Amino acid sequence: MILLSSFLNNFIQLVGVLVIFGFVLVITYFATKWIGGFQKMQMHGRNLQVIESMQLAPNKYIEIVKAGEVYLVIAVGKDEVTMLTRLTGEQLGITEGEMEEGCAGGKAAGAGSQETFQEILNRFREHFPKKQD
Repeated sequence: MILLSSFLNNFIQLVGVLVIFGFVLVITYFATKWIGGFQKMQMHGRNLQVIESMQLAPNKYIEIVKAGEVYLVIAVGKDEVTMLTRLTGEQLGITEGEMEEGCAGGKAAGAGSQETFQEILNRFREHFPKKQD
């Protein structure tokens, strides 16, 4: 009888811990979404936009930035930002329609546009054999 009572007590504690853990995960998810949306709205501007970014080494990036109507290629380091060159839309292969469509969809246009998680997951799944029933 005492053994059954002890087992039941341990089981209830386990279920309680799992419920609390799930609650913490849900709160973390929504807090992350809220902070991400808040930061996106803070960074949203009409005149500056990062078109593409590529990491060269830790804390070193090359970025294509649209400033007004000019495209700039910049090198970003830990303590410095250096302009490398200017580009035109024709050199990038971006039309104004693609640029507006990319902004409306939340993605940068161009060859190195950012993919959604679902697109990456689908591409990853293609490399594994299909499960046969």
